[in-house]
Amino acid sequence: MNSRSPNGAADAPRDTPAWTRAQAMGLRRTDETVAPIFYPPAERIDPDLHIWDTWLLRDRNGEIAEIDGWRVFFSLTASAELLPGKRHDAATIRYFYSRDGRTWYTGDLVFEEANVFGSRRWAGSALYDDGRVYVYYTAAGDSAEEHLTYGQRIAVGAGGTIETSAEGLDLRGPWEHSVLLEPDGDRYEREAQSRGPIYTFRDPWFFEDDGETYLLFEGNTPIPKGSDACGGEETHQEFNGSVGIARSPTGDPTDWELEAPLLDAVCVNQELERPHIVPRDGRYYLFVSSHAHTFAPGLSGFDGLYGFVADSLRGQYRPLNDTGLVVTNPENAPFQAYSWLAFSHGEELLVSSFFNYYDYDRPSMDDVALLSEAEQRRRFGGTLAPTLRLTVEGDRTRVQGKLDYGHLPVESEELPALSAFEGRGWTGTRERSDAGGYGRYVDRDDPDPGAG
Repeated sequence: MNSRSPNGAADAPRDTPAWTRAQAMGLRRTDETVAPIFYPPAERIDPDLHIWDTWLLRDRNGEIAEIDGWRVFFSLTASAELLPGKRHDAATIRYFYSRDGRTWYTGDLVFEEANVFGSRRWAGSALYDDGRVYVYYTAAGDSAEEHLTYGQRIAVGAGGTIETSAEGLDLRGPWEHSVLLEPDGDRYEREAQSRGPIYTFRDPWFFEDDGETYLLFEGNTPIPKGSDACGGEETHQEFNGSVGIARSPTGDPTDWELEAPLLDAVCVNQELERPHIVPRDGRYYLFVSSHAHTFAPGLSGFDGLYGFVADSLRGQYRPLNDTGLVVTNPENAPFQAYSWLAFSHGEELLVSSFFNYYDYDRPSMDDVALLSEAEQRRRFGGTLAPTLRLTVEGDRTRVQGKLDYGHLPVESEELPALSAFEGRGWTGTRERSDAGGYGRYVDRDDPDPGAG
């Protein structure tokens, strides 16, 4: 473990576990961590929408909520007429509902009212408690801005109710909105303190443990100039992501106090996005998503799901699979999926994500802008990706199979027996096919590339 003081000084240790450069130096794709290639589905959940960061409605125990046989997921959405790269600037939160976890119906916007705390709403989580719905979100920007700004604060819309019928589900307000958390400048960096390429204070995720109520979130650890963190290497100090946590002193899901981070990645990575915990076998599995371009100089990571495990919520988190890498995309489709969410299903974990850019194997997402607008739209999935199946044994994980696009099984659903599978990326001939308007890479190890 590597410890630092709140200002990043290595000579004044504190108790925050760290993802270290030594651990991240070992990052590489392996059979255990690489997902199979995804191909365009026969149809998207909603062809009129871009759908990306997604979260499930859960109860206080962390179980997926079922209301009269219906389950709900929330997602950031934007009109499919927008260029995919512009979707974050117009993000809205919408809900979707299903009885079987396979066929999803599009609901309305969660909030019809304007965002009084920012110019747009980004990802969060949702709690169903005693008939009331709490939707936690990131209030980004400034409601009075003339040009896009990137300030972030953690907010909630509280008080929603759900009505059901045989035909569907309706989520309604009125909602009471409030800002719950803002960075303190000591444990969590304020925007004015940021020296890194990306500023973060977002992605609230509700979690209860042993009678205590928490919110996890993504933040940055303040590292002032002149600190000896990272051996004094200032270009490394700019990469200072952390997993933050707040506790509710009363259990009220709208009452929170900041606490010291659970984990930091100073000198390693700028963004530990969408943090969430899955308790399992007496351990705490902490997962985050991150990008290839947010690793510090000298490190070569991937767009992927990263994970850590500890024996208690405030324990000494150690990286899964030695480096932290749990799931990544194939080398020849490095940006096919993103924004992974892990949850328990029987003896295994399932991992959902959204279908990002496919038929695209350039080393950087920056090159997307070099494509024509038509090609940018064609290559963006904009719907839920196939759900991955993950086995976990102690500190080791393995990608063991996949389900169909957006298949989020109900609790009682029996899945096929697990078995090792092939087809993680191409190992032989790569071909282009433009049939049906899609370009795609054909994996000769996969006899049926369209199958879920």
